[in-house]
Amino acid sequence: MAGHSQFKNIMHRKGRQDAQRAKIFTKLIREITTAARLGAADPNSNPRLRAAVIAAREANMTRDTIDRAIKRGSGSDADANYDEVRYEGYGPAGVALIVEALTNNRNRTAGEVRSIFAKHGGNLGESNSVSFMFDRVGEFRFPLSVGSADEVLEKAIDAGADDVVSGEGPDNEKSGGVHEIYTAQENFNSVREALEKSLGQPSVAKLSWRPKTTSPVEGETVQTLLDLIAALEDNDDVQNVYANFEVSDDALAKFAA
Repeated sequence: MAGHSQFKNIMHRKGRQDAQRAKIFTKLIREITTAARLGAADPNSNPRLRAAVIAAREANMTRDTIDRAIKRGSGSDADANYDEVRYEGYGPAGVALIVEALTNNRNRTAGEVRSIFAKHGGNLGESNSVSFMFDRVGEFRFPLSVGSADEVLEKAIDAGADDVVSGEGPDNEKSGGVHEIYTAQENFNSVREALEKSLGQPSVAKLSWRPKTTSPVEGETVQTLLDLIAALEDNDDVQNVYANFEVSDDALAKFAA
């Protein structure tokens, strides 16, 4: 997801994550609550919950807030019941998008997602209309500080992973970069356990959608597409957005300006 990863870096550089801290916390709390409801309330025996807690700590969420979310999810509170839903569609220039959401009102979320697609030159499609263009994979992220690209690659191979992408962060700041490690869906748990032993706790450990091929996007279409992705990610119910586009550095530089 080179294009989308670049977009994330640009938005980080523009300070958008800080401005949207409340929305980020809402999404993290919803994920923690859902993970606790579907599995054990102990992060040590619930990999999904452990990953959610790590992500919350990375976002500087307090321990009390995390504990309350876990307690809410492991209790009988009906308001804590969120459904996992996936939407698929096309954005400008035929870019394929997969949108994952957690919602307590499917009709509301579907209507909002459909409206966002339409407003930004896209079309919401049927189930499985674009997922065939992606691979369902396990994804792990570690800060660059855990080791060099070669060292991480060696440990990832030993763990049974399939691919590693090591890159610098916003403005080429190595402190903001990450090692992205990918593995087959069926090997997710075994690779996770091996990586935790050799590299420590990942900042991200989840199943994600990785495009098999990417589509180049140029000109004014870049702005429209990135606006669509930003609008989707601004929605409280939307947890993740995946896209199969590729954008030149010059185009992204123009967007950042």
